[in-house]
Parts: sequence; structure tokens; C-alpha cells
Amino acid sequence: MGSSLLSTLLLLLVGALLARLTANRLKGLALPAIVLELVVGFLLGNSFLPYSRIAPLAGLTELGVLTLFFMVGLEVQGGLLGSRPAAVLRTVLLSALTPLLAWWPLQQGFGLSNASTILCVAVLSATGTGVTLRALGQANALHTASGRLLVGVSVLDDLPAIALLTASVAMGAAPGNTSPLPAIAIALMLLSMPLSKWWLKRYGPWRPDLLGVLLLLITCSWIGEVGQLTSLLGALWGGVLLNRIAPMPAGGKEAANLRSNLALLSEVFLPLYFISVGMRIQASTLLQPGAWALALTLVVLAIGCKLICAFGINQKDQAAGIDRWVVVFGLIPRGLPGLVFATTALANEVISPAQFSALVLMVSFTTVVGLLLLNRRLVIPTAS
Repeated sequence: MGSSLLSTLLLLLVGALLARLTANRLKGLALPAIVLELVVGFLLGNSFLPYSRIAPLAGLTELGVLTLFFMVGLEVQGGLLGSRPAAVLRTVLLSALTPLLAWWPLQQGFGLSNASTILCVAVLSATGTGVTLRALGQANALHTASGRLLVGVSVLDDLPAIALLTASVAMGAAPGNTSPLPAIAIALMLLSMPLSKWWLKRYGPWRPDLLGVLLLLITCSWIGEVGQLTSLLGALWGGVLLNRIAPMPAGGKEAANLRSNLALLSEVFLPLYFISVGMRIQASTLLQPGAWALALTLVVLAIGCKLICAFGINQKDQAAGIDRWVVVFGLIPRGLPGLVFATTALANEVISPAQFSALVLMVSFTTVVGLLLLNRRLVIPTAS
């Protein structure tokens, strides 16, 4: 019999394959593979494969997540504002600030700590960029005016959400923790910006191979984690840094190859991550009325916060071809960022298992509903 680690990995891969095959057969329901992978993970984790069994694979399953945030960092300095920068900034501002209105009802209604409340606000602020981009691509709407604006808002939307996650983890740290590591990590990130400019002047653009890119990704993620700023912020910083020391023409072959390789890593490892998230959901928490009450409240707040973003798109934007409801519906799915934030908070004991289950339920529901609304709007556009 093979090693236990290989047997576990094989079981995870088979589960991911079954989820993907099922998602393909249910395309008409717009049920994303991410939800099915969560269900597979839940069934495995609460039967014969508890999460503790895959703990040694945790770093491997997170590689796809770190790669995606690294790719977001690569895009930060790109043309995300597009031809309607004011509309993008207005919508991002609404998306980032509106969830703060949820602070009082969450604390008063559920007795959440400040750290837990900030975490919930971060999840409410985030957007599932990956699933949104996939839906736009399948509808050939990526290069439409609405698609371009939605992409810009989706990517920029996650930046303040990551900052809130970092603050939540820092606030949830043990009382009396006065470690200088966060300050050192922040100083290193800030110092890397002028150093990258000096590097370009002194040595010219860096031309790394895939191994070099992976080394930068893992190193920056490690610094973010050790510095108590989360590995996600480290991966994002790594993408920004690579963009500065290895600038590539946006439409060039080199940039296309890099993004293709990074996308391949995500496609391979992300399903394993989603299954691992499902495995962390304890069946007993789903029997607690409080978990369902919190999940329902978060769903209402999540949809309401994004509906308000419609006010970021004015009549001039609509006259220029922007469909405000394509943008709003595309912002509703919380997708990967929502799951990553919840998992990071659970690992750092910022939230309880019941609160984690509520967040995963909200993320799953908004992802399904948001994609259903977006797909319908893309196929059957109506007057705004």
C-alpha cells in the first residue's frame, strides 16, 4: 500500500475531479465548481477523512490561492481604471465603505468581537474576481464596456478587503503581543519600492524563469506570514514587486506565458484548497440556530452592500455603454477571497467554528446567486 500522504492526495484529486465533472453536467444551473468542491470537502471531512489528515498538505493546497493573489498584484499597476476611472473609483469606494454600516447590527445582534466584526466586514467588501472573470469570458463580455469596468472594480475591490483582513488578524492576536515583526515586514515592503527602482536603473529589467517567479512568490508570502500580515498580503506585494523589477509589455508573449503558467498552477491547486475549506466545516455547527441566523444576516448584508454600488455608475456612464446591473451582479459573488478570509481568520482564532460555517454558507450562496443573475443579465440585457 502506498504512503498515507500519497493516498490522501489521490483522494483529494479524485474528489476535485468528481466535483468538476458534476459542475460540467450542471452548467445549465450555473452551479460553480467551487460550491461542489466545498460539498465534497464537507462530506470527506465529516466522514472518513478529517481535516487533521491533510494538515501536512496545507501549504500545497494554499499555493493556488497565493498564485491568484500574486496575479492580482501583477494587475494593480495595469490599466484597471480603464476609460471610466471616475466610475471605477466611485464604485470601489461604495463597495469598501458600505459594509461598515454592518458593524452595529453584527456586534449588537451576535455579540461579535471587534476583530470578528472587522473580518465579517472584510468578507462583505470582497469580490470573487475569479468566478466573475470566468462568467464574463464564457459570455464573450470581457472586452465590453461593462466587462472592463467590472474587472477593474473587482480587482481593486479586494485591496481594502485584504487590509481589513490584516487588521482583523492583528487585533485577534494574543493580548500583550508586542512583536516588532509586523512593523519590520511593513518597513521591508515599503523599502522594496525605491529599491526596485534602483535595481532597474542599475541592472535593468529582471528576466526570471518560472522557478525564479515561484521563489519570489513564496518568499514574499513567507515574509507576510512571518510578519503577521498574512501570506495573502505578502503574495499581493510579490506581484506588485515583480511588476516593478520585471516590467513586461501588456500584450507581449513574455507576459502571456507568465500568466499562462501562473493560471495553470491555480487550476491545479485551487480545487484542493476548496475541498480543504469544506473539510473544516464541522457538521455540528450546522445544527446551531445561531450559525444559520448569522449566515442569513450576512447574506442580506452581502447582497444589499453590492446593490448600493449601482449608485457608482451614473447616467453618463450608462450612456457610454455601461450596464450598471452587469457590474453590480458581478460584484455579488464573494468566491475565493471570501473563503480565504474566513479560513485565515479561523486558523488565527479570530472567529469560532460556527462563525466560520456561517461565512462559508454566505460565500456559497452569494456566489451561486450572483452568477445566476450575472449570466441572465449578460444573455438577456434589458434597459437600465
